[in-house]
Amino acid sequence: DSHIQYERVGADVTMKCGSMDWDAAVTWTANGTDFDESHLNGSYLILKNVNLTQSGQYSCYEGSSWHLKYQTYLRVGTPPKEPLLMCRSNNYPKGFYCSWHLSTPTYIPNSFNISVIHGTREMVCEKDVFLKNRCHIRYLQLFSTVKYKVTLTVTNALGKNSTTLTFDEFAIVKPDPPESVVAKPVPNNPRRLEVSWQNPSSWPDPESFPLKFFLRYRPLILDQWQHVELSDGTSHTITDAYAGKEYIIQVAAKDNDIGTWSDWSVAVHATPWTEEPKHLTTEAQIT
Repeated sequence: DSHIQYERVGADVTMKCGSMDWDAAVTWTANGTDFDESHLNGSYLILKNVNLTQSGQYSCYEGSSWHLKYQTYLRVGTPPKEPLLMCRSNNYPKGFYCSWHLSTPTYIPNSFNISVIHGTREMVCEKDVFLKNRCHIRYLQLFSTVKYKVTLTVTNALGKNSTTLTFDEFAIVKPDPPESVVAKPVPNNPRRLEVSWQNPSSWPDPESFPLKFFLRYRPLILDQWQHVELSDGTSHTITDAYAGKEYIIQVAAKDNDIGTWSDWSVAVHATPWTEEPKHLTTEAQIT
């Protein structure tokens, strides 16, 4: 016979040898290592102030015959702290997703339950195909002024905790970063760089819901960024670059009217055009 026993870090733990009487003669092992009698109270095994290293398989044997009577798998851990929950729409106006994680591990299995309420309606949050800590909500009513209320509850054998977010539809809109950012020198222009990019592929309808962009750039020799905000288009020409200096360039995106800026795109590097040095000749070479 065997079972799993969950205990908190720092707890005093008592393990019984199955249905054996308290005064039965028994022997205990942990992961195959014997215990001396100082840890026994009759046939019970007593562990004081347990820590994570004491998780493992505990076996109880009858008397001197070493007949295995009972096994306990001890799992030492902690109750969950308040989970961290984030909801975001990166594909407006299709819907949004919520993702979550724990700030500190519990060292034992946890289960998560998420509830999404829109007004009086409870909505289904569809589990993500690839990420176990993410689920997706489809918008049923666009431009709704009714707030969403999302509650995440985490439970394990030692306790439970929860967190709740309440938000408007427009407040969680945050596109993914622009993609395919390219920066090139402009021939015969030692102070110019041409930068182009594409809308994030996850943004479903840039014609109906256009994005604006924020460009930042700096030479590697300086720490201070220069910024340009662009209301339309997916390209920009930098006209004040330092000649011959390598630049680092990034772009962010935002819905024209609502939400917040995306994270920065992957950084690209470029150096403005420089004139090829002319070859010097000497009288000796000519000769």
